[in-house]
Amino acid sequence: MTASPMVNRLLIGLLALLAFVPLYAQWAGEPFLITFLSRVLIFALAALSLNIILGFGGLVSFGHALYLGLGAYSVGLLAHYQIDNGWLQLLVTVASCAVVGLLTGWVSLRTTGISFIMITLAFAQMFYYLFVSLKQYGGDDGLSISLKSDFGFIHLGSPITLYYAAFVLVALVLWWKQRMIQAPFGLVLQGCRMNEARMKSLGFPTLRYKLSAYVLACVIAGLAGLLYANLTGYTSPAYLNWTISGELIVMVVLGGMGTVAGPLIGTLVLLVCEELLKAWTSHWPIILGPLIVLVVMTARRGLVGYLMRGKSSP
Repeated sequence: MTASPMVNRLLIGLLALLAFVPLYAQWAGEPFLITFLSRVLIFALAALSLNIILGFGGLVSFGHALYLGLGAYSVGLLAHYQIDNGWLQLLVTVASCAVVGLLTGWVSLRTTGISFIMITLAFAQMFYYLFVSLKQYGGDDGLSISLKSDFGFIHLGSPITLYYAAFVLVALVLWWKQRMIQAPFGLVLQGCRMNEARMKSLGFPTLRYKLSAYVLACVIAGLAGLLYANLTGYTSPAYLNWTISGELIVMVVLGGMGTVAGPLIGTLVLLVCEELLKAWTSHWPIILGPLIVLVVMTARRGLVGYLMRGKSSP
């Protein structure tokens, strides 16, 4: 699939601007800018992971926040026992998300449509209530994190270090997805979205491809959760709630479902608009909601769709 030159230029320019944000924030004395855009990058990473299965695989998951929460709790629970080793936290994050993703995906992917949506939602809510019941770890009130992840040569307790860690992960996932959609794995995954029966008749083990994509998306979402716990210094069962999954879906659809740059653009626009409208009125959802509906109704591929110029992918 041919890339749209305008979208490519926009993405490169956006990444270049984001790379210099900490320098500008320090010069202007605006530390909030680093914190806010760190949140944008972290949720963009989670949205990019969801887009692997939603945009390219056609799998609408209402339980993707489960893996964001698992990543956050991997940091929180270890920090609760005074373990701040970032590599161990990373190992626990990847292992827990991969195992849970493999088991839940193996069950969920045997269904389609509304059944898949409801099963992913059910698994996420099951883990949500599990963490609510863990009163020794804060239960519904959540768990404060006093020790940030220490990887030896980098420490995520530094806002600038955390920002660039999120930025690098987002850039790497964007680069990988650009290559993935043109690789056999990505083509088969997109083929499954368009006509899975035909892909099966051609001899492709579609369940294996979809499960691989599902587990990969879960692990990337877990990495976003690890970063988010370090950003907020806190983790809570609310991170696993279905409302977070819904927000991630909105970010993907708003930016451009099935596009490379869409989730990043959608997350940035959504969170910036939300922040601006909150400063203006307490009734900001009444304004933001119709704007989202307008974009979705007028552009086949969200905000990126306005720049596609007839191309099939950004």
